[in-house]
Amino acid sequence: MAAVGAPAPAGGRPVTPIRIVLADDEHLVRTALRAILGAEPGLEVVGEATTGAEAVSLVRETRPDIVLMDVRMPEVDGIRATERILATMDTPPRVIVVTTFENDSYVYDALRAGASGFLLKRAGADELVQAVRVVARSDSLLFPSAVRALAAAHTVRRADDAARRLRERLSVRESEVLELMTAGLSNAEIAERMDVGAATVKSHVAAVLAKLGVRDRTQAVIAAYECGFVSPR
Repeated sequence: MAAVGAPAPAGGRPVTPIRIVLADDEHLVRTALRAILGAEPGLEVVGEATTGAEAVSLVRETRPDIVLMDVRMPEVDGIRATERILATMDTPPRVIVVTTFENDSYVYDALRAGASGFLLKRAGADELVQAVRVVARSDSLLFPSAVRALAAAHTVRRADDAARRLRERLSVRESEVLELMTAGLSNAEIAERMDVGAATVKSHVAAVLAKLGVRDRTQAVIAAYECGFVSPR
């Protein structure tokens, strides 16, 4: 199949591949994922795990960039494994939860635990590859409409003034950036919408993440929904 968004070498220099760990208790699923990802330039599968506990150990050993994590596994499920990886590593990988049902409360719990996105097991090869590249690049939200639907179904709106307090902590520009992030816009799209440079947007995004105390834009969007800063409905 054709490469999706494959990185081009700069000046003939080799491109550092995106290193991936697969965590799924189904052998056929792992085999299919490895075949698809291994055929793509710039992607490298560096290990496979069959349980959440194995995934945690393997990630610590191999230090991948991305983990494709089945949400339901024996011993330790994908949610707990994600929490352990993010809590115990100085530079943890980004986690994409792989699931059968997109409206599963487990998926939302995994996003709240720190996963950077989710992917359905029935997704096509091109969609899988693109998801890995998007999350590795971390400059846009993976499947924003699906995240919004999950938030609408599972978010319990806080009854306090959390949204007001958040707006007080953010500058006007940062608030605008966060609103555009929740709409799923990439850094480039935000820069165009706000008529500013890409570097300015990147700086605003970094400030938003720092003030929210989150690692990536998915967690920022979840926090914005949960405190009532924006409505997923």
